[in-house]
Amino acid sequence: MIKNLLNLFFPQLCNACGNNLSDNELQICTFCRHQLPLTNFHDDKDNAVHKILYGRVKLENATALLHFSKKGIVQQLMHNLKYRGHEAIGELLGEWLGNELKSLKSYNDIDVVIPVPLHKTKLRTRGYNQVDKFAKTLAFALNADFNTLGLIKTTNTKAQVFKDRLKRNSNTHSNFEIANVNTLVNKHILLVDDIITTGATIEDCANKLLEIEGIKLSLATMAITD
Repeated sequence: MIKNLLNLFFPQLCNACGNNLSDNELQICTFCRHQLPLTNFHDDKDNAVHKILYGRVKLENATALLHFSKKGIVQQLMHNLKYRGHEAIGELLGEWLGNELKSLKSYNDIDVVIPVPLHKTKLRTRGYNQVDKFAKTLAFALNADFNTLGLIKTTNTKAQVFKDRLKRNSNTHSNFEIANVNTLVNKHILLVDDIITTGATIEDCANKLLEIEGIKLSLATMAITD
């Protein structure tokens, strides 16, 4: 009765379509779950994420869970996650991808999962890093450490989705620094972000991490732009 009253005054809505969720649905309704454009990239070594970063970053593995298209269902999910405080979306997507990756030998030796960090000013304004719950859930699935202290963003840059590719790649100065290096030496690191477009941010983070002695680097994102 109490639950029904709460749903009456504070209905739980699907983060993709905005319709009411049923009692057995969480974050996304059943219809929208079936409409999510899964990539299945983790089953294909020569996938689009690898191709974006080919010749720019040395990666052991790379994957993205979903295809992202402008005005599509995934954009709505990312908007609710990033700007409306619906962090549980990241947790849901992390469980989804984690269940896929933990069955693959190539991801079984991941030691540390590191989310792409926000600058401290943006983190203070937003109150959370939209990638953290996704990364933490992946770390749990892969029996790896979750580390938010190893990589620090030093420059407060603007959002880069759909920004002109030449502008994104024109900055040669790194926006990131490494901290607590000793905890990362000789580790297999899974770098995690929300969306990959041109790969400029990932390249910046990855090349900083690859300065650490003896590390291997893999990549996982929630989505990749079409």
